[in-house]
Amino acid sequence: MTYRSSWSRLRGYYQRKAASFVFKRPLVVSPARPIISFSFDDFPRSALLVGGAILKSFGLAGTYYASLGLAGKDTPSGQIFFNDDLPALFEQGHELGCHTFGHCHSWETPTGIFEESIRENRASLDKLIPGAEFKTFSYPIAMPRPMTKARIANYFQCCRAGGQRLNVGTTDLNQLSAYFLEQSRHNIQAVRDVINVNRNVRGWLIFATHDISPNPTPFGCEPGFFEEIVRDALKSGALILPVGLALEALSASNLSSEVNFNPPDSAQRAELERS
Repeated sequence: MTYRSSWSRLRGYYQRKAASFVFKRPLVVSPARPIISFSFDDFPRSALLVGGAILKSFGLAGTYYASLGLAGKDTPSGQIFFNDDLPALFEQGHELGCHTFGHCHSWETPTGIFEESIRENRASLDKLIPGAEFKTFSYPIAMPRPMTKARIANYFQCCRAGGQRLNVGTTDLNQLSAYFLEQSRHNIQAVRDVINVNRNVRGWLIFATHDISPNPTPFGCEPGFFEEIVRDALKSGALILPVGLALEALSASNLSSEVNFNPPDSAQRAELERS
């Protein structure tokens, strides 16, 4: 291993971990029933037209993290949504989350510029759909700088990162963990395993990906794969909600004290498998 590669690995480790230890907003995740959320970064059109249709077929909704400055553009994760797609997103019960206006790199972008891009995204949304607002956030591309994490916490109910982990026990609302589906798109059993773990520990599993297409980019996955994951999530008995609603459910006293977790019985499982 060369000095340069060693330094690159060390720098990458520092970037991934630096913000994890500071500026935390603790939340105890211990629901009576496990929770799963489906989220899409960048908001390619296929995530709504294909992925959203799959969620809708099961009576579910997801969270779409949008950079309004990318609207209509072709990107490495596919063609991005058009502004005209936003009313349909809300009509279908999905959540629109913030991803900065210009899809800013969460580590490399200076904190002030990053914060300004969030303000620009908020202002642009208000112009397009007066009264609409972003309640949750997803860090683009990388883990955040510590000061970026601190500054933007005031804008959102929660901020989502990555990490290929679920959230259980004491977690951080300023840096929630997520599991990116594309990293296991050739190994569906790995995804099923994390769904089972989430069920057993009664955690909050936030899935993330980008495009949903028969020929996905390296950042997305195929419709059949995605549909199988949605079906497996339902079979686990999890409560499936967009990120913002999941947070509300976790905060509601009746979820932890009054709701009993009843996994699907054999008849319900059979029905899901036939659907």
